[in-house]
Amino acid sequence: MGSATLITFIVYLIGMLLIGFASYRITSDLSDYVLGGRRLTPGVAALSAGASDMSGWLLLGLPGAIYASGLAEAWIGVGLAIGAYLNWQFVARRLRVFTEVFQDAITVPDYLENRFHDHSHILRVISALVILVFFTFYTSSGLVAGATLFEASFDLSYTQALWIGAIVTISYTFLGGFLAVSWTDFVQGILMFLALIAVPIVAAQELGGFSEAINAVGQIEPGHLQMVQGVGALAIISSLAWGLGYFGQPHIVVRFMALRSPNDVPKARLIGIGWMVIGLYGAIFTGLFGLAYMATNEVEGLGSFGASLVNEGGVQMLDNPETIFIAFSQILFHPIIAGILLAAILSAIMSTIDSQLLVSSSALAEDFYKAIFRKNASDRELVWVGRIAVAGIALIALLLAGNPDSTVLELVSYAWAGFGAAFGPIIVLSLFWKNITRNGALAGIIVGAITVILWANLSGGIFDLYELLPGFILSGIAAILVSLAGTPPKEVIAEFEEAVRK
Repeated sequence: MGSATLITFIVYLIGMLLIGFASYRITSDLSDYVLGGRRLTPGVAALSAGASDMSGWLLLGLPGAIYASGLAEAWIGVGLAIGAYLNWQFVARRLRVFTEVFQDAITVPDYLENRFHDHSHILRVISALVILVFFTFYTSSGLVAGATLFEASFDLSYTQALWIGAIVTISYTFLGGFLAVSWTDFVQGILMFLALIAVPIVAAQELGGFSEAINAVGQIEPGHLQMVQGVGALAIISSLAWGLGYFGQPHIVVRFMALRSPNDVPKARLIGIGWMVIGLYGAIFTGLFGLAYMATNEVEGLGSFGASLVNEGGVQMLDNPETIFIAFSQILFHPIIAGILLAAILSAIMSTIDSQLLVSSSALAEDFYKAIFRKNASDRELVWVGRIAVAGIALIALLLAGNPDSTVLELVSYAWAGFGAAFGPIIVLSLFWKNITRNGALAGIIVGAITVILWANLSGGIFDLYELLPGFILSGIAAILVSLAGTPPKEVIAEFEEAVRK
């Protein structure tokens, strides 16, 4: 890697740490640390939600899948865009209002306990356990992805790369909490957005224009331009089902809770969905144009960026399709711009890790430590418990990520499906159905999580369907049936009706 690229990259990392220090100075209580004091502007809320959602998948995974298999891989993007829009349209405003009405809840388990007046704390504890288990493994997979990028780009050993990437992310999350995470995610979201616009545009220009680039793809692999041909109905349904996961992702819905006002939702929705759709298009065209460029140009010296070329059936291809964005950053841009684009990839990874760490630490501080062990704990004490939890959870994730071939990466789809099935139906029902009960919510969370785990370990026929869909459906059915067998307390219904009027 050139020195200009390296310097640019280091400046970016220092910038992220400075945001952490600045946020540390204005974080005074647990609400600040966990929810930013409910003062996020629409732009920050929207871009931080998008950046923490998309992770490295938008810059590495999706372009790589399109590069290797064509538009048939774009169905997940369609499902995610629809799911994200519905989440902003129907959940965002109500959740912002409800979490404030129900005793100013600042975490998802906190909201569920307050919403159902669960004095036994079982709903809070079960919810927090689901969050801790899934997010520890999810965070670990992100650390592996970050380490792989550092290892390929800086000629480091895997262990060195793992620790360097982790230390930067953990430091600003530890210091600044939610504000640091949201502001760094905001910057990272802008960086990802600009990168996904610049790379395909420059690539198309190098190929002679947009039409010429598309024609080149059609000549090399005509099937790459087909979304439906050769794709089974079950595969399309499974891909679209990813969108259901949005309703239950704690690190995304917490942005709704942190908005400064419910009236900011429409503006935030426009920014967030615009960012997402344009970003998805950028990722798709990066993959398509990557195929055309690599097949028609002599490319040398990719090894230093972790990308290498092989010959497949007379067509020059990248050995690892997911390095197409990395390869383009080196081939098409000045070293300083290459450093910025490399920082954009790391941004995508870091922006998800930091959100997961924060949600996990808030589950420990608010939902275990305060709720069960220290009901009278001071805000300062809880902030430091949250910080210590960030370090502890990150350490466990680092240990799990110590093996670069760790099967922990396979748990990413489990985590998305697990959160979507366990929390998604319950959050939606809690916002729109006054008769859902505490036992109904508990049954839904348990049934959703167990269905995902069992379904994912079966295969063949209907079991090839992505486990999120059956988990979501069965969770919702369980919640409704159990709720119909009981009656929520009158004060819970009264509070629900008060929240609906706001």
